[in-house]
Formats: sequence, C-alpha cells, structure tokens
Amino acid sequence: MQAWILANEPLVRLGAFAGVLAAMMAAEALAPRRTRAVSRWARWPANLGIVALNSLLARLVFPTAAVGLALLIEARGGGGLLGLLDLPFWLAVVVSVAVLDFAIYLQHVMFHAVPALWRLHRMHHADLDFDVTTGARFHPVEILLSMGIKLGVVFALGAPALAVLLFEVLLNATAMFNHGNLRLPPGLDQALRWVLVTPDMHRVHHSVVPREANSNFGFNLPWWDRLLGTYRAQPAAGHDAMTIGLDRFRDARELRLDRMLLQPLRHGTGAYPVGGEPPPPENRK
Repeated sequence: MQAWILANEPLVRLGAFAGVLAAMMAAEALAPRRTRAVSRWARWPANLGIVALNSLLARLVFPTAAVGLALLIEARGGGGLLGLLDLPFWLAVVVSVAVLDFAIYLQHVMFHAVPALWRLHRMHHADLDFDVTTGARFHPVEILLSMGIKLGVVFALGAPALAVLLFEVLLNATAMFNHGNLRLPPGLDQALRWVLVTPDMHRVHHSVVPREANSNFGFNLPWWDRLLGTYRAQPAAGHDAMTIGLDRFRDARELRLDRMLLQPLRHGTGAYPVGGEPPPPENRK
C-alpha cells in the first residue's frame, strides 16, 4: 500500500486537495461563520487561478518535489539527522511531520518579519474575505521559496518519503480547513485548538490590525504559537465585526489575478506585522 501511495503521489495529493476543497465549500455553505464581505464570483476566479498557476510552476521548477527528494535519499541508504538516530520507522514518520510543521511555522514568521518576503506574503493577507480559497492564495515566488526551504529541511532531516507525503497532504488539508468560513460549536473549537489550528484561531491572523496579524502563525499544529508566545485567542472586535485584509489593498480591483501577481512591486511594506513602519506622528500614543 505504501509503495502504491508513493508511486502515485501526484494523484494522491490532487485527490486529497479536491476532496477537502469540495467538502469545505459545502460546509461553508451550510454553516458559515461570517457574512461574506465580497461575493465568491469576485474572489474565487483569481484565488483558484493562482492555485493552478502555482501547481504548474512548482512542477516545472522542482520536478521531483519534496517527496521525490526523500525517495532519492532512501534509495541511497538514508541520511540526515534521522539516519544518525536510527529511530523506528513509525517514530521517524512522527518526528518528521512535527519537524516539518515547525519549519513551516518558522518560515511563516520569517515571511512576516523580513520586508522583502512580506511583500510576497502579503498577497495572501490582501484577500478581502476569508474562506477556503484564501488557504491556497499565495504568490508564485513565495511558493517556490517555500519549496526550496522544504527541500532543505527534508535533506537535512533525512525524512522518510511517506512522512513527507503525509505532511504535504495534511498541510494542504489543514490550510483549507483553518481558512474556512466555517462555524464550529464553541466547545468543539476550544477542544480542537489544543491539537489543530481551527478557523476561529487562524482568522485572527488575517485581521487588518497588525498586532493581531502578528499572531497565530501555525497552519497545522497549534503548539508552536502557544510555546513561543505568538498565540492570540480572539480578535479584539470579535469574529463578526473584525476586518479582514490589509489597509493598503482595499480596492476590489486588487482581487484580480494580474494585480495580485504584481502586488509585491507596488506600495511600500507598510506596518507589516513584525517590526513594521511606525504610524504617522498624529496616530502615535
């Protein structure tokens, strides 16, 4: 079974992505958390178009991807840190998934902290609403940089190919889940966010308020935010009244694919969440 899954990696990933996307779209229609600020027709064509563009570009630039690199390492007898530790296979898988998730958390913080990287990442935050398609809305250059970082972690760790595939499927699925405009019962949300980033937890990260956007960086596991002090339970204005997006990109034209792609070249970095520009003197306290 494992051999079949790895041999059909693109099909497994595509099937998981399409299945979770369809399920989340249906769930959002049945139990929406917030009233939409912008219609689906104004946002979804570009958000889904960027997914297709990113998938094609990633395959062209990195034909083997992270799973392919892991398979190559295994074919050569293993390596990396896990090769030195000689862990049982199941534990190596668990450790690899956790380490890769932590690396993505650190990468996310870095993309907020470094002005040049924030220019790329802010396209994700500039969406004027928050739903399942926001979870796949990333600039192509950010996707390529992220893939390069992931390849480096896989190489250094010597992660099993199955762990890498499992992580990538989980990351895509949880990113769509925690960006969902989905209403969960409060008790379920509170219980889930101890083991999984929930939509209410991650929505805070998409607030127009910089100090709220500078929190809840996790996509899959919520522990890194709690351990490293970047966890924020709720937005100050509440989930129904909070404003999603960035103050510099409020025009509906910014939802077009062409403007999304060129966004890193326009405007300054602004009050990006980690160490942003200071406010004008009249706004300082």
